[in-house]
Amino acid sequence: MSKLLISAITATLLTTASNAGDINTTVGKQETSNQFDVKNFVKKHLIRNPMVKVNSVEVVGTQTLKNSPDWKVYMVVMDISYGKKKHMKIPEMIFANSKENLVTMKMIDAKTGTDLSRNIKPKLPASYYDDAHLVAGNKNAPHKMVVFSDPQCPFCKGFVPKMLKDVKAHPDKVAVYYYHMPLLRLHPVSDTLTRAMEVLSRQGKKDEAMKLYGLKINPRMTNEDKILEQVKKQLDIDVKKEDINKPEIKKAVKADVDAGTRMMVRGTPTVYFDGKYDAGRSLYKQYMK
Repeated sequence: MSKLLISAITATLLTTASNAGDINTTVGKQETSNQFDVKNFVKKHLIRNPMVKVNSVEVVGTQTLKNSPDWKVYMVVMDISYGKKKHMKIPEMIFANSKENLVTMKMIDAKTGTDLSRNIKPKLPASYYDDAHLVAGNKNAPHKMVVFSDPQCPFCKGFVPKMLKDVKAHPDKVAVYYYHMPLLRLHPVSDTLTRAMEVLSRQGKKDEAMKLYGLKINPRMTNEDKILEQVKKQLDIDVKKEDINKPEIKKAVKADVDAGTRMMVRGTPTVYFDGKYDAGRSLYKQYMK
Protein backbone atom coordinates (compact mmCIF):
# COMPACT_ATOMS: atom_id res chain seq x y z
CA MET A 1 0.00 0.00 0.00
CA SER A 2 1.40 3.41 -0.90
CA LYS A 3 2.61 5.74 1.85
CA LEU A 4 0.73 8.61 0.18
CA LEU A 5 -2.60 6.87 0.68
CA ILE A 6 -1.78 5.91 4.26
CA SER A 7 -0.90 9.55 5.02
CA ALA A 8 -4.18 10.66 3.47
CA ILE A 9 -6.14 8.22 5.63
CA THR A 10 -4.36 9.45 8.76
CA ALA A 11 -5.09 13.07 7.86
CA THR A 12 -8.75 12.22 7.29
CA LEU A 13 -8.99 10.63 10.72
CA LEU A 14 -7.43 13.57 12.53
CA THR A 15 -9.63 16.15 10.79
CA THR A 16 -12.94 14.32 11.26
CA ALA A 17 -15.72 16.57 12.57
CA SER A 18 -13.71 19.68 11.79
CA ASN A 19 -12.17 21.27 8.72
CA ALA A 20 -9.14 20.92 6.49
CA GLY A 21 -7.24 23.42 8.59
CA ASP A 22 -7.11 21.10 11.59
CA ILE A 23 -3.68 19.80 10.69
CA ASN A 24 -0.93 22.30 10.14
CA THR A 25 0.83 21.20 6.95
CA THR A 26 2.38 24.52 5.98
CA VAL A 27 5.60 26.22 6.98
CA GLY A 28 5.16 28.34 10.08
CA LYS A 29 7.16 30.31 12.62
CA GLN A 30 8.17 28.71 15.91
CA GLU A 31 7.05 30.52 19.04
CA THR A 32 10.59 30.87 20.40
CA SER A 33 14.08 31.14 19.00
CA ASN A 34 15.40 28.40 21.30
CA GLN A 35 15.97 24.78 20.35
CA PHE A 36 12.87 23.32 18.72
CA ASP A 37 10.50 21.68 21.22
CA VAL A 38 8.90 19.05 19.00
CA LYS A 39 6.61 17.62 21.69
CA ASN A 40 5.18 21.02 22.52
CA PHE A 41 4.70 21.78 18.81
CA VAL A 42 2.69 18.58 18.26
CA LYS A 43 0.44 19.15 21.24
CA LYS A 44 -0.17 22.86 20.63
CA HIS A 45 -0.09 23.25 16.84
CA LEU A 46 -0.09 20.02 14.84
CA ILE A 47 -3.48 18.59 15.79
CA ARG A 48 -6.24 21.16 16.15
CA ASN A 49 -9.24 18.86 16.03
CA PRO A 50 -10.98 19.24 19.43
CA MET A 51 -12.17 15.62 19.16
CA VAL A 52 -8.57 14.36 19.23
CA LYS A 53 -6.49 14.24 22.40
CA VAL A 54 -2.71 13.88 22.24
CA ASN A 55 -1.76 11.62 25.15
CA SER A 56 1.97 11.54 24.50
CA VAL A 57 4.63 12.29 21.88
CA GLU A 58 7.73 10.12 21.57
CA VAL A 59 10.73 11.11 19.45
CA VAL A 60 12.02 7.85 17.96
CA GLY A 61 14.71 9.37 15.76
CA THR A 62 16.24 12.56 14.41
CA GLN A 63 18.26 13.31 11.30
CA THR A 64 19.91 16.38 9.79
CA LEU A 65 19.17 16.83 6.10
CA LYS A 66 22.31 16.06 4.12
CA ASN A 67 22.18 18.99 1.71
CA SER A 68 20.38 21.39 4.08
CA PRO A 69 22.19 21.22 7.44
CA ASP A 70 20.01 23.93 8.98
CA TRP A 71 17.03 21.60 8.68
CA LYS A 72 16.47 18.70 11.03
CA VAL A 73 13.77 16.05 10.74
CA TYR A 74 12.14 14.68 13.87
CA MET A 75 10.54 11.23 13.66
CA VAL A 76 7.77 11.06 16.24
CA VAL A 77 5.04 8.69 17.38
CA MET A 78 1.86 10.36 18.56
CA ASP A 79 -0.34 8.46 21.01
CA ILE A 80 -3.87 9.81 20.50
CA SER A 81 -7.42 9.24 21.68
CA TYR A 82 -10.48 10.08 19.57
CA GLY A 83 -14.17 9.33 19.27
CA LYS A 84 -15.68 7.02 21.89
CA LYS A 85 -12.69 5.51 23.66
CA LYS A 86 -10.80 4.94 20.40
CA HIS A 87 -7.05 4.94 20.63
CA MET A 88 -4.13 4.67 18.22
CA LYS A 89 -0.50 5.52 17.62
CA ILE A 90 0.48 7.52 14.55
CA PRO A 91 3.97 8.03 13.08
CA GLU A 92 4.78 11.48 11.74
CA MET A 93 7.77 13.48 10.54
CA ILE A 94 8.36 17.13 11.38
CA PHE A 95 11.02 19.27 9.66
CA ALA A 96 12.40 22.14 11.74
CA ASN A 97 14.89 24.92 11.10
CA SER A 98 15.87 26.31 14.51
CA LYS A 99 18.09 28.95 12.93
CA GLU A 100 15.18 30.50 11.02
CA ASN A 101 12.47 29.43 13.51
CA LEU A 102 10.56 27.55 10.81
CA VAL A 103 8.61 24.28 10.90
CA THR A 104 6.97 22.26 8.12
CA MET A 105 5.30 18.88 7.86
CA LYS A 106 6.47 18.22 4.30
CA MET A 107 9.75 18.87 2.51
CA ILE A 108 9.91 18.54 -1.28
CA ASP A 109 13.06 18.48 -3.40
CA ALA A 110 12.44 21.31 -5.90
CA LYS A 111 14.59 19.67 -8.59
CA THR A 112 13.12 16.17 -8.48
CA GLY A 113 9.73 16.72 -6.85
CA THR A 114 10.54 13.95 -4.37
CA ASP A 115 9.03 14.00 -0.90
CA LEU A 116 12.14 13.76 1.29
CA SER A 117 10.29 11.88 4.04
CA ARG A 118 9.85 8.86 1.75
CA ASN A 119 13.36 7.58 2.40
CA ILE A 120 13.87 8.80 5.96
CA LYS A 121 13.55 6.13 8.63
CA PRO A 122 15.03 5.50 12.09
CA LYS A 123 17.83 2.96 12.40
CA LEU A 124 16.46 -0.47 13.22
CA PRO A 125 17.35 -1.70 16.74
CA ALA A 126 18.96 -5.15 17.01
CA SER A 127 16.08 -6.18 19.29
CA TYR A 128 13.90 -6.63 16.19
CA TYR A 129 15.95 -9.72 15.33
CA ASP A 130 14.23 -12.06 17.76
CA ASP A 131 13.52 -15.75 17.23
CA ALA A 132 9.75 -15.36 17.53
CA HIS A 133 9.70 -13.32 14.29
CA LEU A 134 12.17 -15.44 12.30
CA VAL A 135 10.31 -16.96 9.31
CA ALA A 136 13.09 -17.88 6.87
CA GLY A 137 16.84 -18.35 6.80
CA ASN A 138 19.32 -19.10 9.55
CA LYS A 139 19.36 -16.67 12.49
CA ASN A 140 23.16 -16.79 12.35
CA ALA A 141 23.19 -15.71 8.69
CA PRO A 142 25.47 -12.71 8.03
CA HIS A 143 22.61 -10.57 6.70
CA LYS A 144 19.30 -9.83 8.34
CA MET A 145 16.06 -8.60 6.81
CA VAL A 146 12.97 -7.28 8.61
CA VAL A 147 9.63 -7.12 6.78
CA PHE A 148 6.48 -5.30 7.91
CA SER A 149 3.60 -6.64 5.90
CA ASP A 150 -0.14 -7.25 5.45
CA PRO A 151 -1.30 -10.55 3.84
CA GLN A 152 -4.02 -8.76 1.86
CA CYS A 153 -1.91 -5.86 0.57
CA PRO A 154 -1.54 -6.39 -3.22
CA PHE A 155 2.07 -5.19 -3.16
CA CYS A 156 2.85 -7.56 -0.29
CA LYS A 157 1.26 -10.47 -2.12
CA GLY A 158 3.59 -9.82 -5.03
CA PHE A 159 6.69 -9.49 -2.86
CA VAL A 160 6.60 -11.65 0.28
CA PRO A 161 6.01 -15.17 -1.17
CA LYS A 162 8.71 -14.77 -3.83
CA MET A 163 11.20 -13.27 -1.36
CA LEU A 164 10.64 -16.12 1.09
CA LYS A 165 11.16 -18.67 -1.66
CA ASP A 166 14.45 -17.01 -2.64
CA VAL A 167 15.74 -16.85 0.93
CA LYS A 168 14.76 -20.45 1.72
CA ALA A 169 16.88 -21.51 -1.23
CA HIS A 170 19.89 -19.78 0.41
CA PRO A 171 19.18 -20.08 4.17
CA ASP A 172 22.73 -19.36 5.27
CA LYS A 173 22.87 -16.01 3.46
CA VAL A 174 19.92 -14.02 4.84
CA ALA A 175 17.63 -14.32 7.87
CA VAL A 176 14.11 -12.92 7.49
CA TYR A 177 12.11 -11.52 10.42
CA TYR A 178 8.41 -10.89 9.82
CA TYR A 179 6.15 -8.36 11.58
CA HIS A 180 2.37 -8.07 11.18
CA MET A 181 1.26 -4.68 9.87
CA PRO A 182 -2.43 -5.03 8.96
CA LEU A 183 -3.89 -2.00 7.17
CA LEU A 184 -7.35 -2.41 8.62
CA ARG A 185 -8.95 0.69 7.11
CA LEU A 186 -8.18 -0.74 3.68
CA HIS A 187 -8.61 -4.49 4.25
CA PRO A 188 -10.40 -5.26 7.55
CA VAL A 189 -10.14 -8.99 6.78
CA SER A 190 -6.47 -8.75 7.76
CA ASP A 191 -7.46 -8.36 11.40
CA THR A 192 -8.56 -11.99 11.49
CA LEU A 193 -5.85 -13.19 9.10
CA THR A 194 -2.91 -11.72 11.00
CA ARG A 195 -4.19 -13.24 14.24
CA ALA A 196 -4.56 -16.59 12.46
CA MET A 197 -0.98 -16.26 11.19
CA GLU A 198 0.21 -15.52 14.74
CA VAL A 199 -1.58 -18.63 16.06
CA LEU A 200 0.02 -20.81 13.39
CA SER A 201 3.46 -19.33 14.04
CA ARG A 202 3.17 -20.09 17.74
CA GLN A 203 2.21 -23.64 16.87
CA GLY A 204 5.47 -23.99 14.95
CA LYS A 205 3.68 -23.76 11.59
CA LYS A 206 5.32 -20.63 10.18
CA ASP A 207 5.32 -21.98 6.62
CA GLU A 208 1.56 -22.54 6.86
CA ALA A 209 1.13 -19.04 8.25
CA MET A 210 2.79 -17.58 5.17
CA LYS A 211 0.46 -19.58 2.92
CA LEU A 212 -2.31 -17.17 3.91
CA TYR A 213 -0.79 -14.80 1.35
CA GLY A 214 -2.41 -17.03 -1.26
CA LEU A 215 -5.91 -16.63 0.15
CA LYS A 216 -8.47 -15.12 -2.21
CA ILE A 217 -11.09 -13.30 -0.19
CA ASN A 218 -13.08 -10.07 -0.01
CA PRO A 219 -10.72 -7.65 1.78
CA ARG A 220 -13.70 -5.95 3.47
CA MET A 221 -14.93 -9.15 5.14
CA THR A 222 -15.03 -9.08 8.94
CA ASN A 223 -16.95 -12.23 9.90
CA GLU A 224 -14.36 -14.42 11.64
CA ASP A 225 -16.25 -17.67 11.07
CA LYS A 226 -16.53 -17.09 7.32
CA ILE A 227 -12.91 -15.98 7.04
CA LEU A 228 -11.55 -19.04 8.85
CA GLU A 229 -13.89 -21.20 6.78
CA GLN A 230 -12.23 -19.88 3.62
CA VAL A 231 -8.78 -20.48 5.10
CA LYS A 232 -9.79 -24.12 5.67
CA LYS A 233 -11.51 -24.50 2.30
CA GLN A 234 -8.85 -22.87 0.11
CA LEU A 235 -5.64 -23.73 1.96
CA ASP A 236 -6.62 -26.76 4.06
CA ILE A 237 -5.38 -24.95 7.16
CA ASP A 238 -7.49 -25.29 10.29
CA VAL A 239 -7.39 -22.39 12.75
CA LYS A 240 -9.83 -22.23 15.64
CA LYS A 241 -11.83 -19.08 16.38
CA GLU A 242 -11.17 -19.39 20.10
CA ASP A 243 -7.43 -19.43 19.41
CA ILE A 244 -7.32 -16.22 17.41
CA ASN A 245 -9.27 -14.44 20.15
CA LYS A 246 -6.90 -15.30 22.97
CA PRO A 247 -5.56 -12.15 24.68
CA GLU A 248 -1.94 -13.12 24.07
CA ILE A 249 -2.56 -13.40 20.32
CA LYS A 250 -4.20 -9.97 20.10
CA LYS A 251 -1.42 -8.54 22.24
CA ALA A 252 1.28 -10.01 19.98
CA VAL A 253 -0.23 -8.52 16.81
CA LYS A 254 -0.63 -5.14 18.49
CA ALA A 255 3.00 -5.30 19.61
CA ASP A 256 4.04 -5.89 15.99
CA VAL A 257 2.01 -2.90 14.81
CA ASP A 258 3.53 -0.73 17.53
CA ALA A 259 7.00 -1.93 16.52
CA GLY A 260 6.27 -0.91 12.92
CA THR A 261 4.93 2.46 14.00
CA ARG A 262 8.19 3.17 15.83
CA MET A 263 10.00 2.52 12.54
CA MET A 264 7.80 5.08 10.77
CA VAL A 265 6.01 2.36 8.79
CA ARG A 266 3.10 3.98 6.98
CA GLY A 267 2.77 1.60 4.05
CA THR A 268 3.42 -2.04 3.25
CA PRO A 269 5.57 -3.86 2.54
CA THR A 270 8.26 -1.91 4.38
CA VAL A 271 11.67 -3.60 4.43
CA TYR A 272 14.84 -3.08 6.45
CA PHE A 273 18.04 -4.78 5.37
CA ASP A 274 20.98 -4.99 7.78
CA GLY A 275 19.39 -2.32 9.95
CA LYS A 276 18.72 0.24 7.21
CA TYR A 277 15.56 1.06 5.30
CA ASP A 278 15.49 -0.66 1.89
CA ALA A 279 13.20 1.48 -0.27
CA GLY A 280 13.58 -0.79 -3.30
CA ARG A 281 13.06 -3.99 -1.29
CA SER A 282 15.79 -5.63 -3.38
CA LEU A 283 19.06 -5.57 -1.42
CA TYR A 284 18.65 -9.21 -0.40
CA LYS A 285 18.77 -10.33 -4.03
CA GLN A 286 22.51 -9.74 -4.38
CA TYR A 287 23.09 -12.57 -1.89
CA MET A 288 20.81 -15.07 -3.62
CA LYS A 289 23.61 -16.82 -5.50
